[in-house]
Amino acid sequence: MVTKALSIDLFAQVFFFFFFFSFPPVLNALYKRGVVRAGSPLRASGAVMALAAPVCLLLLSLRALGGESRYLEEHDITPEGLFSLLNSELKRELSEQFVYRRSLRCLDMLVMEGQFTFTADRPQLNCAAFFIGEPNEVISIEYNAVNIDCAGGDFIKMFDGWVLKGEKFPSSQDHPFPLYERYVDYCETGSTRRIVRSSQNVAMIFFRIHGAGSGFTITVTKLINPFPCNVISQSPEGSFTMVIPQQHKNCSFSIIYPVEIQIGELSLGHLNDFPLKRSVSGCAGAGDFVELLGGNGVDTSKMFPMADLCYSFNGPAQMKIGCDNTVVRMVSSGKFINRVTFQYRLLHRHELEKLKGNNVEDFCFME
Repeated sequence: MVTKALSIDLFAQVFFFFFFFSFPPVLNALYKRGVVRAGSPLRASGAVMALAAPVCLLLLSLRALGGESRYLEEHDITPEGLFSLLNSELKRELSEQFVYRRSLRCLDMLVMEGQFTFTADRPQLNCAAFFIGEPNEVISIEYNAVNIDCAGGDFIKMFDGWVLKGEKFPSSQDHPFPLYERYVDYCETGSTRRIVRSSQNVAMIFFRIHGAGSGFTITVTKLINPFPCNVISQSPEGSFTMVIPQQHKNCSFSIIYPVEIQIGELSLGHLNDFPLKRSVSGCAGAGDFVELLGGNGVDTSKMFPMADLCYSFNGPAQMKIGCDNTVVRMVSSGKFINRVTFQYRLLHRHELEKLKGNNVEDFCFME
């Protein structure tokens, strides 16, 4: 019996763009096809076919402020620029006993399961690793071996979500746990909590190690989430169905690209007993609705409302949003089963230029 797994290192080309006060523009080059090299070792028995799958990811340069940085709430890690990691990872048929292993970099992005080891060759004071899975997955991180000096200022902290430019995804309004519970410090809980798990398809760790030769090993696995809530898309195009089954919560689907959103179906439970009036601002008064947001950060509470939808319909209804980040956000009262199905695709350069010419706003554009 064989299973599909990822079996090669990430080959990344990292480009530095130093912008100090704005979220950098989205790069135009988003895909690059990977090809199996001649003579590559295949770990499965028998003949195996490798499939190249383009994965478009964001990686941000992080700079921690000076001081002890004991609490990340006080010392948010801020990107100085946008990295674009353009890579292709080959999916191969591997024996189920195979475990993918590689070293962890001080600044890293991981999309695969496996075992990762970081060993400091010199003081590494401002490091972070981002983890991302498919929309219906959550991230599980297990500490296998840790050799750091907590008393000397070393730390490893897992964050349930991502911190980008000082903003957090999911926002405090959308995440099920308060902010202080989303940080898990190994130095405080490592003896009793060896496994930490995210609430959505993204997670990250911050770590600081002073001594050469010190480090740690973690195992990353992905678990299925039957009702995904709060997602960052790996790709600038795709489709998704968001369902909130009678739960009082908010869910966001974030696409960190300028895209066209096409909503195919929206089902809100209050259809039959809530007046469908749009005379008030947005969907004020509606306990169940969907909103489209745009902006240049990742905190949905700081983004701009592009459209509010507080009635059920069968689409299509579409909108082009020329922002660095586009979000479909559903607010649910918990009284009904709410559902929205949508597709999205990357806007072409000529579409972005047209949007810019037709709008006066300078933060992003819509049509």
